[in-house]
Amino acid sequence: MEMIWTILGLLLILAGLLGSLLPVLPGPPISFIGILLIHFLGGYAFSTTILYFYALSAIILLILDYYFPIWTTKKFGGSKAGQWGATLGVLLGLFAGPWGIVLGPLIGAYTGELITGRNNQEAWRSAKGAFLGFLLGTGLKIMLVGAMLWSALQVIIN
Repeated sequence: MEMIWTILGLLLILAGLLGSLLPVLPGPPISFIGILLIHFLGGYAFSTTILYFYALSAIILLILDYYFPIWTTKKFGGSKAGQWGATLGVLLGLFAGPWGIVLGPLIGAYTGELITGRNNQEAWRSAKGAFLGFLLGTGLKIMLVGAMLWSALQVIIN
């Protein structure tokens, strides 16, 4: 029975990796549930420090994933309207499928900047910042879930 839980845990970690690439799934939390299954039901022990680190990291990244597009929009010279546009783009993108989540912050920041009267070049720079924020969040999620997968494989193999 422990083997079934271990396999299910590994599948959840892999689903979390997929979720790190596809914005519709919360990748790190799904992977962390896989780690917990392996730890509590699979018969393999992770250190308490690792479990707390992964739990805290998954929670922080879940929050930051929505904040990064707003922050990078501001860093690229976006106005409040561009930041609000990026925020609305993230939220509306949730209902438009994977491409909506990828392009939502970009289109939202661009539109927000144009509404305030900024020229096309300034609006585009702000939109690039929002898109960079999306890429930053995705990259960090992939790194965290990759570390979870590596830890799980190390515990299982050893």
